[in-house]
Amino acid sequence: MAAAPDPEPEAAPESPEEQRVRRYERRRHAHRAARRALGRSTALSSLRDRLAVLHGADDLYDLDEPVDMYGNGVVAALEEKVAELLGTEAAVFFPTGTMAQQIALRCWAARTGDRTVALHALAHPEVHERNAFSEVSGLRPVRLTREPRLPTAAEVRDFEEPFGALMLELPLRDAGFVLPSFEELTEVVAAAREREAVVHFDGARLWETTEHFGRPLPEIAGLADSVYVSFYKSLNGLGGAALAGPAPFVDQARSWRHRYGGLVFQQFPTVLAALAGLERELPRLPEYVRHARVVAAALREGLASAGLPWFRVHPEVPHTHEFQLWLPYEADIVAEAAVRHAEETRTLLFSRSWDTPGPGLAYTEIEVRAEGLEWTPADVRTAVAGFVAVLREEAERAGAGDGR
Repeated sequence: MAAAPDPEPEAAPESPEEQRVRRYERRRHAHRAARRALGRSTALSSLRDRLAVLHGADDLYDLDEPVDMYGNGVVAALEEKVAELLGTEAAVFFPTGTMAQQIALRCWAARTGDRTVALHALAHPEVHERNAFSEVSGLRPVRLTREPRLPTAAEVRDFEEPFGALMLELPLRDAGFVLPSFEELTEVVAAAREREAVVHFDGARLWETTEHFGRPLPEIAGLADSVYVSFYKSLNGLGGAALAGPAPFVDQARSWRHRYGGLVFQQFPTVLAALAGLERELPRLPEYVRHARVVAAALREGLASAGLPWFRVHPEVPHTHEFQLWLPYEADIVAEAAVRHAEETRTLLFSRSWDTPGPGLAYTEIEVRAEGLEWTPADVRTAVAGFVAVLREEAERAGAGDGR
């Protein structure tokens, strides 16, 4: 009689990193399968999804015109439109915001004779750009504050060492997409002027600030000596950025763009997508901001009704159409619950990843876009109740209790 075959060895349990990789793939599939979403992350989209932004491009620019070469044609048309929207003398297109801001601040350093740049400790160049200011461009960043808000006029005025430029990120993403009041912003700029420093706005998301400030874009941008804007964050473009300011400054920035390798042969797909964003998304951003406030209030109500012992929607009243949600669980637990809820309900309440700022805490960013405008407060509360039920199951499975 033949011997029974040996049993198959048990598969080794997945490592935490393997679980995260598999969860990312599940999140991507849930993102595509969702029937409803507050906002869909372009990072989880397919190539086909992203190419759809170019549909109707012939309504934005004459496609029978010659293709752009090294910054002319449709690129120049986009630059003119940006300068007009921001009320500046000129603007220049860049492939990335990282390049645009390094060049802006090294141009100002050459004019002021001071390579020191005062900024917030949470500013994008300090957190996300691998020290590019100092490593690549010879700039010297100094941190005005670490508080989760923009620097105050007093902090600018009383800073203990000289600086040639003040850079303000509007809104300050890593602090919760926060903004000062327009009056506070005006005072901060005035304090920099008292120190004879130039003012540069990191306006990657400046497009979405008009509702909070209650001012048009030219009045906001007009406070600064130069402004950087992005085309793929608020505007849903494929990439790209622009630097706007006085014509001589912009001309100097063009020369440095070439030196940094940013004078690209042809850029029409990215530029047409930027024109589409300015035409289609920019006019809707104030509506997104207003509805984000409705969504944030409903989130608070839903989480409170579900009996979570602690949570935080930050800012409580969003300044833009993006804000943070903090929960008292490890990020892996919340992320698994979020994916499961999306898979089981085909409702995408949270499209972005969850991060751990400290033990027993998780936070994510919530963005409200066109699709999210369909959500009523009751829709949000219902989705939150379903998510919290799954979250409790995941917390119990992980032995984490109820977040207390």
